[in-house]
Formats: sequence, C-alpha cells, structure tokens
Amino acid sequence: MRTIFAGAALTALAVLSTLTTAACSANTAGTAAPAVSGGAAPGKDSPAVGFVFVGPKDDYGYNQAAYQGSQEVAKVFPQLKVITAENVPEDDNAARVMNSMIAKGARIIFATSYGHLDAALKVAAEHPDVVVVQQGNLITGTTPPNAGTFFGTVYEPVYLAGIAAGKATKTGKLGYVYAFPISQTIDNIDAFELGARSVNPTVKTYAVSTSSWCDPAKQAEAAANLLKQGVDVITQHQDCTATVIKATEAAGAMTVGYHADASGIAPKGWLTGSQWNWGPLYSDIVRTALAGTFTGSKYNANFRVGYKTGDNPFVQSPYGPGVDEETKKLVDAAKEKLRNSSPFAGPVRDQDGKVRVPEGTTPDYETIEKIDYFVEGVVGSLPKS
Repeated sequence: MRTIFAGAALTALAVLSTLTTAACSANTAGTAAPAVSGGAAPGKDSPAVGFVFVGPKDDYGYNQAAYQGSQEVAKVFPQLKVITAENVPEDDNAARVMNSMIAKGARIIFATSYGHLDAALKVAAEHPDVVVVQQGNLITGTTPPNAGTFFGTVYEPVYLAGIAAGKATKTGKLGYVYAFPISQTIDNIDAFELGARSVNPTVKTYAVSTSSWCDPAKQAEAAANLLKQGVDVITQHQDCTATVIKATEAAGAMTVGYHADASGIAPKGWLTGSQWNWGPLYSDIVRTALAGTFTGSKYNANFRVGYKTGDNPFVQSPYGPGVDEETKKLVDAAKEKLRNSSPFAGPVRDQDGKVRVPEGTTPDYETIEKIDYFVEGVVGSLPKS
C-alpha cells in the first residue's frame, strides 16, 4: 500500500468499500460501471498479465507477498505470460511501465501499490480493452468500465495479533512503526490497540511514522527510539519489514509481523503476524477477465473481502514460542466473533475520549476505511487536516 496520500485516505489492504452481493450485500457501496459497447470484452484475449510492484520482490513484506501471488497466477494459467516489474515509483513512471506491458501483450494489469491508482486509471481510460485493477485504494467518482480496486480487511487479523501482543507484553507498552497516516495504516494501528486492550485494558501502543514505505535507516531509528521508551513488542506497517524485525530481535524484544511470514529472522521474539495470500484472489480476477465478464462484475468499482465473506486474501502467521495456549484460545474465539462483527464494534473512543462508534453499532467497511483518528490507548499524533 503506498504512497503519500492521494486524496482519499487508504484503508486500503485493505481495508472502505464495496462488497459483492454474494459476499455481503449489506456492506456494498458504489455503482457498477456500465458494460462496454462494441469490441472485445476487456482482458478477454490476453496472452499476458502484468504485475507492477513499488518495491523489491524479496522485501519480507508487501511486495514479496504480491510477487508470490503473481507466481501463483503463472501456475494456474500456464497459457499466460506473467510480466513483473519491481521498484516502480508512484508517479508517471507507473503508467509508462504499464504501457510497456501492454505493448508486450498484457490485457490484464495489476497495479499493486496504493500510489499507483492515478496511473492505473489513466492507463485504463487509454486502453478500454485492458483490465486494470489497483490494490488497496478506493475509486471515487466516475469509474472506467475496465478498472477496479480490491483489498482485504487486513485490520481484522491485525486485531487478533494485537491480542497476542497484549497478552505477551511485560511493560504494557507496544510499538507501531508506520509509513503514512492514510486510512489503511490508521485502521491497522487502531485495530492493533483495540485487540490488545481487549485482553489488557491498560496497554498502550506508541505509534511512530517514518514517512516512507521502505527506508531501513528510518526504520532502525524508529525501532531504537521505541525500545528506549520501554516498548517490548513492536509491529509495523511498512512495505519492507526485515529491518524492524531484526532490530527488535537483537534487542531481546518481541515482534509481530505484517505482510509476510518473517518468523525465520526472529526465532525467539516472534509472536505472530498478518500476512497476505493473494494468489487465489489474483487468479479469480484473471479468470473473470478471461471469461469476458469483468465489466459489471464484483471487481468493478471497489471490492473488499474479509472474515465475513470467507474468501479473505490474508492468513494469520504462525505462532512463535512466546504465545501460550491460553492466548491462542483467546485469538481463536475473537476470530470466530469477527465473522459476524468487527474490531470497530462500538463503543469505540478516540484519544480524547470522544465516542466515535456508539455502543451497539458496527461500522461498515466503507466507514472503517475513512477512519482518520487514533483510538484511545494509542500514543502519537496525526497531522491536522
């Protein structure tokens, strides 16, 4: 998920939006784009599919998970050539790369970074025969009929990881290293604290921004500062995750992962994490495009999946040695509850004690993806709009 905010604040993994009626009609929003008149259906005659990544494919994080999903597409559709591009900036270069893929035969493009949205919409408008889907953002206004966004409600497994962190901490201080204060990251920080507070009412989460999706130097500095404050569990919302995890492990503290399973580099302090499993969802989008039914499908406009839909694109990472059986049972019970509820079920208060979600109410996905405040228990400030 990426770039400095492009107007609409993220929430999106995630994370917001429109669900297909088959998934959860009560939480749908937006209007499906009209069908394309004349010509081949977008994406139908595709010898190739392109994937654009904002970072490297081996970052132990966001881009690695997306790359792994692209390779599953290659296995599921051996007749298609899978074209990938790493380290693609969130500017006009993204459109240039997508156009290069189209010149090589791609009629389906996955723009996987939050900041690739503008380029994706531009390319979709210029190439009505190409399906262009963007991962993690939210399309507002007029939607090209061959474009859409998708993401998962990743704040749900983040909430569960918060339970593990809340039970494991000895100091009552958790740390959160994040990139930009967009809705997706705010959702995750809030959900993490809400999960921790559900089992440890006095715990606090100290949130620190690096203003970058992947800057190892800033990440190391942020981790060091948190550890100096007595934080003994650190998690993050960064694209590349190895630096923070290694620094935390070296200090003898505990870590909660994000995007990908990095337990191998934190054998002692690893608790659990939230990781993406994009392959099945990517493959379904490709299948829809090849069938000529993308336009007007669930992937037009803004598509979100999670525990309520049952086809969520994420999994909980394996547990580490510091998670006991009692905690595992608490996490299992909370996960089952989330199938019909939300981490943000009321009452939810912000840092100032103001009730943002009244008791007895549960916000829909779109509302959650517009959250612009830290909840009670989060230490840190958001820029004033």
